[in-house]
Amino acid sequence: RPLALYWFGKNSANRQRIMQETVAGGVTVNDCMMHLVQERQPFGGAGESGMGAYHGEWGFRTFSKEKPIFVQSRLSAGALLRPPYGRTFERLFRLLNLIT
Repeated sequence: RPLALYWFGKNSANRQRIMQETVAGGVTVNDCMMHLVQERQPFGGAGESGMGAYHGEWGFRTFSKEKPIFVQSRLSAGALLRPPYGRTFERLFRLLNLIT
């Protein structure tokens, strides 16, 4: 599993076959040095040849620990369904009983 695979050729069927049948950290077609400098693509190996991807957003994500935070607003319909039940819940419950 190489860090990078560089394929040179004009035959699109051969290119597709190579892309489908190989595993690599990245692939460059008809060039070799430009692979490293692509900021909109990750650069990193697959398996033993490297871990992670180190360009732009991918590098940031590789070396960062995301910490998701959810803040429930005060106006939450879910709060009406959880105890302790208050006057608002009782009124809503009575209204629903009248409707059904």
